[in-house]
Amino acid sequence: MMKEIRELKLSELSVKQKLGMAMCARTYECGTREAGDANIDFVINMIRDHALGAVWVGPYRREEVMARIKEAADYPILIVTDAESGFAPHVIGMHGALGRTGNLEQAYTFGKLTAIHARQLGYNVVCDPVVDLNGGVRSIGTDPQKVAEIALAEAKGMRDGGVLICAKHFPGGRRVRNIDSHMAEPLSMETAESLAEYALQPYIQLNNAGLLDGIMAGHCKYPNIDPDYPTSLSKKVCDVFRDKGFNGFIITDALIMMGTAAKFGESAGKGLAVDATNLALTWSNNLRSYEALVDTYEKGLITDEHLDAAAQHVLDAQHKVFNLPDVAEITEHDEAVFSCINRDGVFAKCDEGLDASISRDGRHYFVVLTESSVEIDDQGKVDVDTQPKGWYQPAAIMDRLMELFPHSKAVAINQFPSPAQNMNVLEQSVDFDDVIFVTFVITQAYVGPDVLTSRVIAVIEALQITDRVSTVVHFGNPKALEDLVHIPRILAGGPSAESINCTLDVLAGNYPAKGKLTQEIHFQ
Repeated sequence: MMKEIRELKLSELSVKQKLGMAMCARTYECGTREAGDANIDFVINMIRDHALGAVWVGPYRREEVMARIKEAADYPILIVTDAESGFAPHVIGMHGALGRTGNLEQAYTFGKLTAIHARQLGYNVVCDPVVDLNGGVRSIGTDPQKVAEIALAEAKGMRDGGVLICAKHFPGGRRVRNIDSHMAEPLSMETAESLAEYALQPYIQLNNAGLLDGIMAGHCKYPNIDPDYPTSLSKKVCDVFRDKGFNGFIITDALIMMGTAAKFGESAGKGLAVDATNLALTWSNNLRSYEALVDTYEKGLITDEHLDAAAQHVLDAQHKVFNLPDVAEITEHDEAVFSCINRDGVFAKCDEGLDASISRDGRHYFVVLTESSVEIDDQGKVDVDTQPKGWYQPAAIMDRLMELFPHSKAVAINQFPSPAQNMNVLEQSVDFDDVIFVTFVITQAYVGPDVLTSRVIAVIEALQITDRVSTVVHFGNPKALEDLVHIPRILAGGPSAESINCTLDVLAGNYPAKGKLTQEIHFQ
């Protein structure tokens, strides 16, 4: 017999249930199997008590967790994830790939496929599209109208694929302290008026089109709007958008991040988020997070009026789950359109008279960058057992280069190359037609901006004194290349294995380079 799913009503809920409705718990590995079990068990018990609004389910024991949630829930709890790169096998190099192609059909198809996979896995809320106007690999671009057009196409695909849409990271304005909010609180001097004219345009257009169920609030502080609190804890900043007609839910970015935790602490930050009528994304021990909400309510940090508003926004979103379309099918046309995203997103900047491709028969000396933890022998070969898992696999890149350019040589150096590694590159490269560097940056939390190390920059600059570097092939944020001396040919692909293969095909002349930059970059 099918379980009856019914809506919960605010009037039926106790204070403690309302506090749970304003909380997004998380299932994750907590160091030990026992701790992970406890975190998951807490979620299931809260669901059975009608005391949890949302749960963020990660890959950790996902199939088991989804089955337990389905068994326990008799109301349409929000089951949340994000998918900036999509889900396998339909993966791109984050949202920057959509910006580099600028193709609306591809954006729609990516949104549709992402939603279909999300629903098949058990999710009903996906925190996409990313509409930050910073142009990095996680961003569609910097032009608000172009970002809005692509985001609208992606969101239409997401809706047709069957999920609720939560754009991020609100409000995304220009920053004067552009620091990673995992590490500290960013700062922006935008006003409510300037936000509405610029950063909010994608949000406004998504909302006007009926394609915005929620937003994720970032941790940037806007002192001209609220001198006391960052966005995720600020009703004043969030109300800038509500005053434009938005009535969906607002989920905070993770409240374990130093953008809030450093100043307000783990406990008070959660309470302040709910008092801003937001859904608090805990991202830490679920029991401790819930107890923090209860404690801050009892201390008067959360008013009853604001708690009711926060819980009601979640209940309204849960109501929308009933109206989601059935899971769509992936068509042959969808597959064909998707297959072009990574290929069409390869960008090339070439000096006059140069093509994006190089000679397949030439004798090229390829220098392939690796992470610092990767072990490299005296011959420049990678110990594959020391390669971290992920989209960037230098050993596979070197194999592919030798397949495409059989008369060439490929060696690896670390991100922080040793003196011996740099010496070998300088000495051995003189016997080849040119030197080609394959570089990368991995955009990730707690490491600061996307840059190449000074040691890599130094060896490239040394080689370029005698004009030996013809090409740099880069993966990840191309902004990192601004620190280099002039390079005649630059190819840039996104942070995905698929984009790497497509970029190497462009280098070999198998495809033209069609991609566009998503931000202003000052190449030398």
